[in-house]
Amino acid sequence: MSQTRSRRSVPDRARKRAIRALAAELGVAYSVAARVKDEHRALMFAARERRTFLARVRDSRQAAELPLGRAAHLVTRFPAMRAEALYSGEGRETAIAMLYAVVEHESPDLLPPKDELAWAAGLGEDAGVDVACAAVDRAARLLLDGDRWRLWVRIEAALTAGETNPDRRVRDAAITLGRELRSTSLRSSMDAARQILDALLVEAYGGLPPGVKVRVGGETGTVVGARWERSGPPSDYLVHLDGVQVTAAASTVTTA
Repeated sequence: MSQTRSRRSVPDRARKRAIRALAAELGVAYSVAARVKDEHRALMFAARERRTFLARVRDSRQAAELPLGRAAHLVTRFPAMRAEALYSGEGRETAIAMLYAVVEHESPDLLPPKDELAWAAGLGEDAGVDVACAAVDRAARLLLDGDRWRLWVRIEAALTAGETNPDRRVRDAAITLGRELRSTSLRSSMDAARQILDALLVEAYGGLPPGVKVRVGGETGTVVGARWERSGPPSDYLVHLDGVQVTAAASTVTTA
């Protein structure tokens, strides 16, 4: 097993703070609040599975609308897991949309052909649009592995260029996101954006999304992220074990 330990503190304390805040908000005991969030998220997933075909097509068409629609789709598809302090952050939808805007600006060759995307969306299946957008999704996720300060410069450059783009879709999205960039602090939402994109990408490989309980070297922990190469399944998982973040080779991580 190959693993390294990080000095960063775990979200165990953040998780407990989130549960205490929810308990205070609902006026219930800590143990009840911890269950409510998990059950609520499970109900949201169950509701998606019960959608009608027309609802599925509507959702998949939204998922095909880069950058704004796909970002909104992903935030709904992977709701906040506040009991674990994962997937949460008020600006996560905007943050994801900005990542897509950067990819569209810097690497337009990664965008799927419009007719292919429209055909996939008409199937009413998330997986169809995921396949068409696979290169864009991975490129958006990989942006978060670079220098964060440099990323904000790239985001601003992409939105500035987009505001004068002849394509109305690109122009309108850039104006909307530019307004958000100037008025909202999004730095705290980037971790949630990373977790949502990790959860999206691992689906194609039957991998482990953030929030899953796992075992690493005999210890039990929670997956909080993944590491990616330019292609293929995740090479490593980031796991919280006993108050410490561990980076473990994917082959050494098993479900608990």
